[in-house]
Amino acid sequence: MTRHQKRLSVPKSWPVERKEGTFTVKAGAGPHGKAGVPLLIVLRDVLGYVDSKKEAQYALNQQSVLVNGDVVSDVRRPIGMFDILAFDERDEFYRVFPDEGGRLALSPIDADSASSRLGKIVRKNQVKGGKFQLTLHDGSTLVIDDASEYDNKDSIVIDNESKDIVAHFSYEEGALVTAIAGSHAGEIGEVSEIIVTPGSGNNSVVVETEDGGFETIEPYVVTIDEKFAGDDE
Repeated sequence: MTRHQKRLSVPKSWPVERKEGTFTVKAGAGPHGKAGVPLLIVLRDVLGYVDSKKEAQYALNQQSVLVNGDVVSDVRRPIGMFDILAFDERDEFYRVFPDEGGRLALSPIDADSASSRLGKIVRKNQVKGGKFQLTLHDGSTLVIDDASEYDNKDSIVIDNESKDIVAHFSYEEGALVTAIAGSHAGEIGEVSEIIVTPGSGNNSVVVETEDGGFETIEPYVVTIDEKFAGDDE
């Protein structure tokens, strides 16, 4: 299987120029599915820390790049929404966040904020032994003893070291959310109304912002809190 990806067919969220060359690197297997951006692109094209794949691999071999608290060694490791990138030697930390065009961008954060990551619950089911498994937006899973307080579309904050849940934000009217896709990607506001769509269609959500507001579908919003919003300003 080829390790190259045609630039013209990359997902719209990828921060690459489609007309500068024919190919770019292809993301490896891992979180975020097809939307995941190879770490090489982040290091080379977004941050400008390296000029080539060889330089990127050398940097990773120094165990100086962490994603969600874990050392990364694969330049093709997919990077996606809400991932935390830490460069300890540089004392630099970033959260992956959508810009207004829907492309993935890096928002600088402090070391304390980089100690945990946000995840949107997309599935909750009981597993063997009576425990429960929460599946998050990036495909990662978390097994817990009691999931009664968690629902689909809620958000949780996971400590990068212990992997424990340290915060929980319910998806409901009045919740603070950010749009992660669509024409309003990157905007933050408060849910004023959840419009239930009969059948199998996506529910709609009306969000009030400082500049007015917008309406989008539920898969395009993620619940956050004031601290999260403040980190990105």
